[in-house]
Amino acid sequence: MRSYRFNKPDGYSFEPGQATEVSINKEGWKEEKRPFTFTSLNEWPFLEFTIKSYHDHKGVTNELYTLKPGDELIIRDVWGAIAYKGEGYFIAGGAGITPFIAILRQLKKDGRIKGNQLYFSNKTAADIILHNELDSMLGKNAHYIITEEKNSPFEKTFINKDFLTREIKDFKKAFYVCGPDKMVSDINSILKELGADPESVIFEK
Repeated sequence: MRSYRFNKPDGYSFEPGQATEVSINKEGWKEEKRPFTFTSLNEWPFLEFTIKSYHDHKGVTNELYTLKPGDELIIRDVWGAIAYKGEGYFIAGGAGITPFIAILRQLKKDGRIKGNQLYFSNKTAADIILHNELDSMLGKNAHYIITEEKNSPFEKTFINKDFLTREIKDFKKAFYVCGPDKMVSDINSILKELGADPESVIFEK
């Protein structure tokens, strides 16, 4: 996992939680477009993407890992349905945390992060992205769930119906959900079953 910072084009803007299609400005890679979420704030003078590279095949994330200062990305129009709609519960799986990073950073900067809860599921404790910063921003409202590691300091479980029934105190609040497609679909169904308003469940459609 790395954070990549690039010069921000004049006039380019986005909202926390939004993304763009990115490709690498090298021969053979310019048309290999991949969606990545901004983890920087719009007011910052640079763009930042926080990306996990997979080295088991020679794909875009593996090529990103080889970039050096001076290399270029091609970025396009911004898009994304994940936006802050009020205090609530952020539920993320793995790299699905990335749309929430800029949102939480913005809330922290604006003094509005209090009351929001994060439930962040990963295979192992070592997979937790920006662990220290999330702790710094959210304190005891950052909750980590581990699905595979046996001797983790965090609870080993899955974010399922039993877990959400136990942990969620107010189903009238907003829910922000991002992760693997099946996880998002399953959690959305469970939240609806438990009484959450479908209009208050924000996810990338």
